[in-house]
This record gives sequence, C-alpha cells and structure tokens, in this order.
Amino acid sequence: MRVLGISAYYHDSAAALIDDGRVVAAAQEERFSRVKNDARFPSHAVRYCLQEGNTRLEELDYVGFYDKPLLTFDRLLETYLVYAPRGFRSFAKALPVWVKEKLLLKKLIVNELTAVGCGRCSTERLLFGYHHESHAAAAFYPSPFERAAILVMDGVGEWATTTMGRGHGTAIELLKEIRFPHSLGLLYAAFTYHLGFKVNDGEYKVMGLAPYGEPRYVQTILDHLMDLKPDGSFRLNMDYFNYCTGLTMTNGRFSALFDGCRPRPAAQRLTQQHMDLARSVQAVTEEAVLRMCRTLRGETGERNLCLAGGVALNCVANGKIHQQRLFDRIWVQPASGDAGSAVGIALSVYYRFADGARRPVNGFDAMTGSYLGPAFGSPEIEGVLTRYGAKFERLDDEQLFDTVANALAADKVVGWFQGRMEFGPRALGNRSVLGNPRSPVMQSVLNLKVKYRESFRPFAPAVPREDVAKYFEFDDDSPYMLMVAPVRRARCRTLTPEENALFGIDKLKVARSDIPAVTHVDYSARIQTVHPETNARFYRLLKAFEQKTGCSVLVNTSFNIRDEPIVCTPEDAYRCFMATEMDVLVLGNHVLWKDQQC
Repeated sequence: MRVLGISAYYHDSAAALIDDGRVVAAAQEERFSRVKNDARFPSHAVRYCLQEGNTRLEELDYVGFYDKPLLTFDRLLETYLVYAPRGFRSFAKALPVWVKEKLLLKKLIVNELTAVGCGRCSTERLLFGYHHESHAAAAFYPSPFERAAILVMDGVGEWATTTMGRGHGTAIELLKEIRFPHSLGLLYAAFTYHLGFKVNDGEYKVMGLAPYGEPRYVQTILDHLMDLKPDGSFRLNMDYFNYCTGLTMTNGRFSALFDGCRPRPAAQRLTQQHMDLARSVQAVTEEAVLRMCRTLRGETGERNLCLAGGVALNCVANGKIHQQRLFDRIWVQPASGDAGSAVGIALSVYYRFADGARRPVNGFDAMTGSYLGPAFGSPEIEGVLTRYGAKFERLDDEQLFDTVANALAADKVVGWFQGRMEFGPRALGNRSVLGNPRSPVMQSVLNLKVKYRESFRPFAPAVPREDVAKYFEFDDDSPYMLMVAPVRRARCRTLTPEENALFGIDKLKVARSDIPAVTHVDYSARIQTVHPETNARFYRLLKAFEQKTGCSVLVNTSFNIRDEPIVCTPEDAYRCFMATEMDVLVLGNHVLWKDQQC
C-alpha cells in the first residue's frame, strides 16, 4: 500500500510518501521554493516524493491531509463569537480566506495535486486526519518502540494544544487533551513575539537566549499568566494575550506586567531584561513539560516516551526529561513541527487500512536518520560547477576525508554537502556547515561571518555515538540533535572571578571548556550522536578528524544563512558558499577552496 501524506496552508508545508509502512521520501516545500517556512501547497515536495518512489498519483492507494479544516474553522468562529465585538478586524481578515479556500479544501487539494504533473488524484482517495492524531502517529509509528507513552505539544491543532496518549503495536489511543486557547506553545510564542522574534520561527532563538538571563519572572508568569497544576494541566489568563482576537500575540497588560517592557522591535539591541524574560518562560515551559511527563508515566505505566509537536523541538526541555529519568527511553520525531505530520498522516492511514506490522530499520527507527530528501550525483554536481565556472578538484574517498579533516583541524569552515537531504529543521551531516570545536573563536566566526545571525546563538556538536560519554554527561542516542546535556565536568574550566562577574552577552566571550565552540554559556550542548548505520560518510569524517586532532567532535550547523532555508541542491550550496566567508565547499567528492575562486 502506498500513501502520500501532506501538510500545508499554515506553516512549514511538506509531503511524505509511505510504501508498505516504509518512509520512502519526505521533504519540506521551503527547500525547493527557497521561501522560509513556506505554507503553500507543497507541489515541489509532492513531485519529489512521487519521483523518488517511482510512482504516480493514480497508483497511490490514499492521500492523507494532516488536519481537519472544518473543525479549525469551527474553532475560529466560536472564538470570535465568545470575544465579540472584539476581534472584528482579525475576523474580517480571516473569513474571506476560509470561505474561498479552506472550506473548499478537498477540491483545492485535488486540483493542486493534478497540477503537479504526475497523474491525477480522485477525491474518493483523499482522507483527512485530526491534527494531533497526525502528530501522535509521527511520534509513535516511526519510533523504535513496540509500546510507548505519547505526548504532543504545540500551538494549536483544530482545538487541541496538548495531547497525552499511548501506542501499542499499530494502535494509538489518545487519552486526554488541553484545548485552545490554553496552549504551552502559544505561551512560548507570545514571549517569542514580545522579544522581537518571528512566531513559528524564532522560538529556538528564545531557547538559545535563555541561558544569558536569570529566571526572575518565573513567579510572575505563574501568578498572573499561567495557572499550572501539579499534574501539568494548566490554564492561561487571556487578559494578558491578544492572539484570540487580535493581530498580535500580547497586549498592553502583558507589557505592564513585566516592568513596562514593550514588544522589542527586531532591530533593537537585546537587554538583560529580554534575556531574563527568555530564561523565565523557558524555565516555566520545562516545569510544565516535566509535570506532564510525570503524570503520563504514572497514568500509562509505559516505560518509553515519544514526543512530537512544535514544543518537542525544545531540546532543553527534552534534556531535562532525560536527566530526570522519568522514562527509560525517549524518542523525538526529528520533524516534530507540522512538516512531520505529513509522515504522521501517511502512516496513520496506512495502519488504519493495511494489515502490516511495524518494522524499524537497521535496529534503529523508521526515519532512517531522517535522510529522506533528494540526493545528487557527480554528473549533476559537475554540471552546476562547470556552468558557474567554479575551480574544483574531484578526489577519491581516501584523499577527500584526509583533505577535509586537515582543513577542519586548521580551523577552516567547511560546507559539507552529501547524499540525501535531511527532513526536519536540523542539518544532520548531509547539508551541514562544519568547524573545529576546539577553536575559541569558531562560534563567533560562524555566527557573524557565515550564518550572519545573532551572536548569542549556540552551535551543536556532532560526535560518534560510542564517544558521546567522553565529552558530555550523556550516554544515550540523540541522532536528531534534540537533546541538550552538560559538557563533562572534567572538560570544563574554572572561570576567574572577573569572568564569573560578566552578565548577558558578555558571557559569550569566555571559553568554558576544551570544546568551547559547542559549549553554551550554561555549559550545555545540543548533541547529535552520529551512527555509521545511518550516515557512514559523516561518521568517517568524524573519525578522520579524530586521527588528526585526538578530538572526535565537530561543530555542526545547518548549511544556510539567516532567514533562508537549508540548501537543497548543489546550486543552492554553491551560491551560499560564495555569498559567505566559508573556506571550503565539499559537494560529494568535489572540493572547492574559496581562495581559488574568481
């Protein structure tokens, strides 16, 4: 049975193809369109998935869409009626779009699929799933567990914002939920907006900013914004939020609550107060997630946990769950946001109608390292480089890994483009920018000269799975860069009194360990464990670097610049390389040195 899954029309549109329970292909539309978080119908991603699966639309058994638009429309109408006459502007803006497009979505999807040019699709084979059911399926079905507890947390689906459940074999049971407008994801999004970052895109910036601050507003949040119960359930005080009826996330009362701190314009300098707000909402989020996990463990008795939804991308909170050993094992869907729901709805439809058992791949999970996007061979790479008049050399593997390891050891910044593109928000060694973690200036160089982004943003370490405990207080799998853990104490240095006295962004100037480029200001790191079974070439590069330096860790960040999607094609990679201060570009076995380019 072949099923195409689609998520679209809100943010981060994507498509995924399932063939007899196996994830054949999955990709976000933004990678092809080059529009960050593209919400349009994923025409390019659909075309790629069908071509990768060597199939046409009429050969599919079903097409699944990740939520039920009519129920979302019901939520919008009911919300506007409750708050009327407030919110008329927002209502007037949204209604024409819903009436024209989203209420006629079945016809629209079929027309869009036909326009892809890979055959025709009939409305009879188009199915719709519930938003949180799609998230839950994306969390559990690809996981390596036969049975597990499931926790879905995001902004909002149709009505649900948080859902607890369990999975066993091919069955998923959703047990309880928290409903809109009470949402942990929207609480975090409100602070994201207030701190001057873009909602549904900048939440990870808040998470990265948090360690620079102090949690001095935690009690204010719990006293005024959020009634958090011991079991993790909660209600938000909507007197302080504007997202139900307005065109903003917060209001004047929200600002007054935090010493008159108004929403920060994006270009305004971050202050200590902004950092304290980030730290405070992060601390509240972690506490809420931990309480929910304790409740879920107690009520289900399950020893494994699966996570999905946008809040599951909060790898600091995930790390806290792991540190407290609330579950024996944790698995987080690598594309936890709405993009991953394309996989979820496809698997949900498959297990609803097929009679097949779940089959983890290579003893791991069914996402196969999340390397599910397009790959490009030498002829395509050489064609692009020749067309641009680039100077390059093609090396065999032995020469390649030796050359790249030497460059990294010499503190060169390397664009690394290999194999199939990653699915999800993280580059995991196939569309990556790599650096030497031992360099005390690498973090600043990457942020300011390559990524062109905020200086406070941390970078992740990639490390062979068998070596992870040598560097971090962590000895488990984290293949998708979704767990944060402390750097081993023996590797950390004692700060001087002057260094300890630093506040805010000034903390960034201090090297805190013998791998300073991946050690955040709170001595933590967002870890990627690399496994030869899922990425043999990246694993080999780590080992080659270790032979040169004695260190098997590399800085790994996504191959893109600020506000652009991760590169997809060799052409994307070449353009990004030439537009930044990267030193070396590696496309398959082809190597380019910046100082040799015209």
